[in-house]
Amino acid sequence: MARKYSKESGKEVKKAMHERKKGTLKSGRSGKKVTSKKQAIAIGLSKARKKGAKVPKKKSSSTR
Repeated sequence: MARKYSKESGKEVKKAMHERKKGTLKSGRSGKKVTSKKQAIAIGLSKARKKGAKVPKKKSSSTR
């Protein structure tokens, strides 16, 4: 079975988690400090997606 996430996306998430722990990770538009682990993971995956790494598509809110 193929990987869902590439190694590059894992590195990006790891980097975001370290930034969160240091207190330097900021959210997109507002620029507020990120303290949530879930939000840090989401930011890392988003950055990986922009770089072109293999990351599954985001789940849309319309499928609830």
